[in-house]
Amino acid sequence: MSTFPGFLLVMSGLMLGGCAINRDTANFDPNKDMVETDVFYVERFEPDQRHLNQTIADKIAIRGYKATAGETGDAPANTTVLVTYIDKWQWDITNYLIELTVTFRDPVSGTAIASGNSYHTSLSRLSPEEMIDEVLTNIIEADKTQAK
Repeated sequence: MSTFPGFLLVMSGLMLGGCAINRDTANFDPNKDMVETDVFYVERFEPDQRHLNQTIADKIAIRGYKATAGETGDAPANTTVLVTYIDKWQWDITNYLIELTVTFRDPVSGTAIASGNSYHTSLSRLSPEEMIDEVLTNIIEADKTQAK
């Protein structure tokens, strides 16, 4: 009988430990350089009704770049980087952003030149603004690392 409480403790720890996952990644095309980039356009992901595209553009602008946001196909002619994203939301007592993937693309070919991902489950959740910051910081750091 004395092993039953220990068993419950171990099982509880395993179940809770599996709920706190956080992961963030980024990669950058080594043939591209953000230094040469100055005009970003963030296209709204069609299902997104929270207008994360504007928040992403604002967070890019804070880093010293020109950035605007809008609908797919409305990028200004002088855009040097087209930014797309996919947001995934999860319900756990409240609705929260579980995963965000941001991709920097060549505006002419649509080819990905950089991407970043942030994944946080309920126990390690971040606000959408924090996840956007995390992804953009990782992409820019990946660029700086590859530029050395």
